[in-house]
Amino acid sequence: MKRTFFLGMAVLLFFACNQGPQRYTQNSPEIDTVKKLLANYNAKAYDISVYADTSKTFYNTKDNPLSPSETMAYHEQNDANYSTRGFLDENQEYEMVVSDNGETWVNCWLNWQGTIAATDKEVTIPIHLTYQFTDGKIVKEYGYWDPTEVVLELQKIAAEAKMMEENTESE
Repeated sequence: MKRTFFLGMAVLLFFACNQGPQRYTQNSPEIDTVKKLLANYNAKAYDISVYADTSKTFYNTKDNPLSPSETMAYHEQNDANYSTRGFLDENQEYEMVVSDNGETWVNCWLNWQGTIAATDKEVTIPIHLTYQFTDGKIVKEYGYWDPTEVVLELQKIAAEAKMMEENTESE
C-alpha cells in the first residue's frame, strides 16, 4: 500500500514538474522591446536597433514589405500630417506567444490618437501590431488598422487646397 502511494506521488511530481516551456506570457523581454519601440515612436525618436537587418514590415498589406529604415521613413513622412500623435497609455494589451513551430511572437492591441495639423481634427484608431522575434530582434512586423477617417480627412484637405489654387489662378 505504501509503495502504491509513493509511486502515485512520484508520478504526480514528475508530471507537475515536467510541464514544458512557457508558451504564453504577458511579461517578457520581447514585450519590453515592443514597449520601447512604441515609446520611441511616441517621442519621434526613430531607432532601428531593435530590428534585424533583414526585418520586413507590413502595414495593412501582405505585399511590398518595408525594411527597418523604410519603416522609420514611413513614420517620419506621416508625422507631417499631425500636430500631435501617438499611442495612448490606457487600454494597451500585450502578449507573447511561442507558436507550435517555435516562433516567438508579440501581439499588441493599442489605441492610437492623432490631431490632423491642417484641421485640428482629433482621430482615435484601434491598432493591432504583431512582431516576430528571433534572437531578441524583430524579424517581421505586421500592423493592421482602419485608416479611412484619416484618409478621408487628408483627401478633403487636398481637395480644398486644389480648389483654392484654382480660384487664385482664375483671378
